[in-house]
Amino acid sequence: MKILKGFAYGLALPVILVLIWWASTLGTTNFFVPTPATLAEAFAETWFGERIVSDVLPSIGRLLIGVVAAIVIGIAAGLLIGSVKWLRDFTEPVLEFFRAIPPPVLIPVLMLLMGITDSMKVVVIISGCIWPVLLNTIEGVRAIDSVLSDSAHTYGIGGWARVRYLVLPSAGPQIMAGVRQCLSIGLILMVISEMFASSSGLGFTIVQFQRSFAIPEMWSGIVVLGLIGVAMSFIFQFTERRILRWYHGLREVENAA
Repeated sequence: MKILKGFAYGLALPVILVLIWWASTLGTTNFFVPTPATLAEAFAETWFGERIVSDVLPSIGRLLIGVVAAIVIGIAAGLLIGSVKWLRDFTEPVLEFFRAIPPPVLIPVLMLLMGITDSMKVVVIISGCIWPVLLNTIEGVRAIDSVLSDSAHTYGIGGWARVRYLVLPSAGPQIMAGVRQCLSIGLILMVISEMFASSSGLGFTIVQFQRSFAIPEMWSGIVVLGLIGVAMSFIFQFTERRILRWYHGLREVENAA
């Protein structure tokens, strides 16, 4: 019953929005705003075929590689920098400088250095996704309870055991917050990199539809991007609930009290 209730709540707003969209386009002939039926037809004709292999899957592959690499590098570097005070002070100005640079600005530079390749697009995604993970990890490590840290030191818990049983669990909520931000940034950068420098992929295809005035097909590509974002959100929530079981359990106990 709880699952059905959650499913109903999740579908209620999309259904309402589609009904409003259908009512507002009823009887109109606006070329730039297709009706729901027209968009559904264009979606089926465009994406239920070879474009899944030629455009959708390559884009998702680049996105996954870039996001996973950014998460791994960000967590590893964040654990190191956050644990060593002098290293944190030493790197902070440089990290703030590079964090402030919008990743799309790097696309022309990376095109010159790496060429128009899949590796360039992956590097663009990493260059934007790494910062929320890295900075949240650093702050999570810095915020570890001093009593817990002293207790671990007293009991001789050091090295990997300290990282596994103290640092990662304590910083976990902030790390996962950084990962959540990283996912949306990665999706945006995937599209931008393909719009600027690509001959395939969702971003390239959407731009081609727009330039050829294939408006329903263009909107269908935007719908595909939205569906990918929704799928990523559900996967993240499922993963987070299991990685941070102790944290959500503690919050439920605190709220119940």
